[in-house]
Amino acid sequence: MPDPTHATPDAPDETPDTAEEPQLPLLELADGLPAPVESVAALAEAVADLTAGTGPIAVDAERASGYRWSARAYLVQLRRAGSTTWLVDPIAFETAELAPLQQVMGEAEWVLHAASQDLPCLREIGLEPPSLFDTELAARLLGYPRVGLAALVEALCERRMRKEHSAADWSTRPLPESWLEYAALDVEVLVEIRHRLAAELEEAGKAQWAQEEFAHTLAHRPVPRTDPWRRTSGMHKVRGRRSIAAVRELWEERNAIAQERDVTPGRIIPDASIVAAATAMPADRGSLRALRGFHGRGADRYANRWVAALQRARDLPESDLPPTSLRSDGPPPPRAWSDRDPEAAARLATARPAIAALGEDLSVPVENLMTPDVVRRTLWQPPSAGTEADLDAALAEQLAARDARPWQIALVGPILREAILRPAPPEPEEPTTTE
Repeated sequence: MPDPTHATPDAPDETPDTAEEPQLPLLELADGLPAPVESVAALAEAVADLTAGTGPIAVDAERASGYRWSARAYLVQLRRAGSTTWLVDPIAFETAELAPLQQVMGEAEWVLHAASQDLPCLREIGLEPPSLFDTELAARLLGYPRVGLAALVEALCERRMRKEHSAADWSTRPLPESWLEYAALDVEVLVEIRHRLAAELEEAGKAQWAQEEFAHTLAHRPVPRTDPWRRTSGMHKVRGRRSIAAVRELWEERNAIAQERDVTPGRIIPDASIVAAATAMPADRGSLRALRGFHGRGADRYANRWVAALQRARDLPESDLPPTSLRSDGPPPPRAWSDRDPEAAARLATARPAIAALGEDLSVPVENLMTPDVVRRTLWQPPSAGTEADLDAALAEQLAARDARPWQIALVGPILREAILRPAPPEPEEPTTTE
């Protein structure tokens, strides 16, 4: 028998210095996998069970982003203490049939993760929260380095989540069992996470900040983007107003087709095809098909519509051609401030490091302290006031008008006031030397 005290030179080290940490156990469903709610009778059972429960309701929704034109909810997951998990298939119901669900949900706080992503599709089916707790937003205010749901489950519940179905096509029917389990797990410990984060917010003196943020999220309604077709990838390659008009016509035609078929626009033709056609301006189907990107089913099937869209762009009078770019109502890019307005540049240079330091002290990301756009707009054209007290009042009014919350104004307002009143002089440029 070999002497264990004398290992051979090539023997592996049995106690490596870099031993891997054991993996956390997987998060599992406490009550098993529920069947999807697809009938009025099953919905009544879910409503009764949720009514018997107590406290906040964990809510999540699954969409078919990347597959469908619409942003509708294809599954709604619900869980409440004293109740169980319910997976409601909204596609199986008319919106009016979901009214009993709203009645019970309309009496409780909703717990969502990244609520702004799910609220629009929930509202579309008649579900609206009376109050809200957003676990992602709470984690941001507390300075968590990773705020995804899986990261919070690991940090707060010491469990690991699978995320293999995050990009699935949730419009698929029937939904595979593994997908349903994935969806149910998204609300399994959401209320537990809410309670732990709420306690941390209280301890850190940030509970009021969170309440103001949650109320803002609940009240916010997205504003439709002006000229969304200008976000076509590769748009910067297009030259001339008529070619830009062609991008618009092709984009709007594609969007109409996508809406008709309820598929994501990129599955009809990619942005690169729009840019190629707008640049070449082919006048007939044959010339169009010669272009790169116009050989697939979507490109060929709607070739006549693409040619017609390009013809509309050709027929537009000069006066109706879109401008090469939209006039911005905001300040120029910060890199141009020194030339355009040195005083404004000095104000921004004074405020930025102070806000960054405040964020570090409070363990709050700078963008959550106050959005960079609000800071830039305020320092580019600050309010004019006689005394410092007058300036404080004018600043608070201006910031509130730009959607800043009271807690943000109280913390960042003094920094902006100081930058307006006493901007740091620009650092002198180092003299250049010649050898």
